[in-house]
Amino acid sequence: MPGTAATLPRPQGQARAAPQERRRRVAPLAAAPPARAGDEPLLRGIFEIDKRSCDVVLSARRLRWSPILPESPTGDSNVALQAQEEIIEMKDVFSVKLKRRRFAGQKKGGTLLGITIFKCLNKEENKLTDCAVHLNNLSEDHCQSWFRHLKEILNGFQNRPKSLKVFVNPSSHKREATHIYSEKVAPLFKLADIKTDVTVTEYEGHALSVLKECELQAFDGVVCVGGDGSVSEVAHGLLLRAQIDAGKDPDCVSKPVRAAVPLGVIPAGTTNVLAHTLYGIKHAVTATLHIVMGHIQAVDVCTFSTPSKLLRFGFSAMFGFGAQTLALAEKHRWMPSSQRRDFAFIKTLADLKPEECELSFLPLQIPQEDAREDRITLLYLGSKDQWQKIQGHFLNVSIMAIPCLCSMAPRGLAPNTRLNNGSMALIVVQNTSRTEFIKHLKRYTSVENQFNFPFVETYTVQEVKVQPRLKSGPDAKENMCLNAASAEGNYPWNIDGDLMKEASEVHVRVHPQLIDLYGVNTDDLESSQATCNCI
Repeated sequence: MPGTAATLPRPQGQARAAPQERRRRVAPLAAAPPARAGDEPLLRGIFEIDKRSCDVVLSARRLRWSPILPESPTGDSNVALQAQEEIIEMKDVFSVKLKRRRFAGQKKGGTLLGITIFKCLNKEENKLTDCAVHLNNLSEDHCQSWFRHLKEILNGFQNRPKSLKVFVNPSSHKREATHIYSEKVAPLFKLADIKTDVTVTEYEGHALSVLKECELQAFDGVVCVGGDGSVSEVAHGLLLRAQIDAGKDPDCVSKPVRAAVPLGVIPAGTTNVLAHTLYGIKHAVTATLHIVMGHIQAVDVCTFSTPSKLLRFGFSAMFGFGAQTLALAEKHRWMPSSQRRDFAFIKTLADLKPEECELSFLPLQIPQEDAREDRITLLYLGSKDQWQKIQGHFLNVSIMAIPCLCSMAPRGLAPNTRLNNGSMALIVVQNTSRTEFIKHLKRYTSVENQFNFPFVETYTVQEVKVQPRLKSGPDAKENMCLNAASAEGNYPWNIDGDLMKEASEVHVRVHPQLIDLYGVNTDDLESSQATCNCI
């Protein structure tokens, strides 16, 4: 009968035991707190786990088991109490399969051996892995009943994708994205019964073109396997598509609509800022399991626009040193990626020149409760509704809506902001000596405050306008060359690792929680460590 205990077959060749030897005592299940919703037992049965016969109980919240121990000849009940109950939380399970023995070349059928449960495990340093628990039982009816109940529980979890649109950038970093997807990502998607439609991009803008035309409603999410530039393109494409579907003109949208589906990031680039920020680590399996488990985090997004058009949806940008370095690296694409990055960094540092520009910004408005009047008021960091201006020579200007963690900046390029707090960090590095600037850069790799310098200013803002000042005079031509500006006076911007050149004023706005990304808030990761008791 479904849900009843099934007796494990006796191994062949083993003599039938005497009645007193056949008696077994089921180790009492650990005392549980008062039952909550989902704790009521759905099934109870016997399976062999780790070569031990176990009493197994399934509820909507968890799977737990205890070994069935021999009864003590002296009647000592302490023997049974020595057995430790083991538990799997069903929220950590992402797949269940019937386990069968098949001959070579046999694709269907086979001898049923039991059920295998696959769970997601948080090992250490934010790294996720998968492990399997084998519940062995040769009864077809018994296993089918358990299999159906387990599948029903898994199907009840929200946000877990069933169908994904996948973009793979084969040119990212060391051209390893295709290998990462086929060897580490695709097998987990298949194990979790997720259907995929894969596009291997062939040129810059390919993913954007596909997203504008594809049947996006057929997918539960979109995944990008690549570096920060590839992910930024896909995020931009998703948000651009959302504006088009909503009938909005993207070039004049002050309040854009949210992306229709979540975006997953599989790190296969050089710095992988988004992956580090979402997962706390560059690890393809960790990223994949966050997607499989449906861990979704709402994230703030910026719009970068000129007075006449939208340039980009993005998460972060740099103007000055960070953009000049990227512009120089892009001119040396023939170099290996790591050499190209180091060369561009050293060369730009050697030719360090400030950019003259005007910065206008609107400080963040913080909602606060006014207890005296029982209403919501706004606290402004600065004058109410008043833009503030800074004009001068700056070595670097960073505008970031997310912390931007990476291996070179473990605290983040903007450690004081968060994924979805509705603000941007404006970090302004004024002109200083090369020696002092290098000291500032070195601080990013440590736990020291990288902003504790007299030439560094930080602001928490809602909007920023950056207006470069074109040079004039005998040094103008040399300065434009060194700063990678074109003959037309276009200045480089580094937007999420993508190079963009623009001559006119760039207006940056933050839009709270405009897109859902598969991942977690890295502030919560340290408190979620666990150990595995199933492998």
